[in-house]
Amino acid sequence: MTVELVLLLSIFAASTLGIFLGDLGPIQTFKKAAPRLGARVERNLSVGDGFRTSKDGKGVTWDPPQGVQ
Repeated sequence: MTVELVLLLSIFAASTLGIFLGDLGPIQTFKKAAPRLGARVERNLSVGDGFRTSKDGKGVTWDPPQGVQ
């Protein structure tokens, strides 16, 4: 019950803030930032950025499953 109340209050607060702030509100901020974030995620996935297992910079290695020749 508490979780639902918190979610409803946060949605109400975000929509009310959007009405009062207009172009500076959270909805417009997400509309402007979402394409840029999506492009960064796609670039990082395509080049494998951030897939490091250790601090020495070695990449992730793939080991075949047991029993596969």
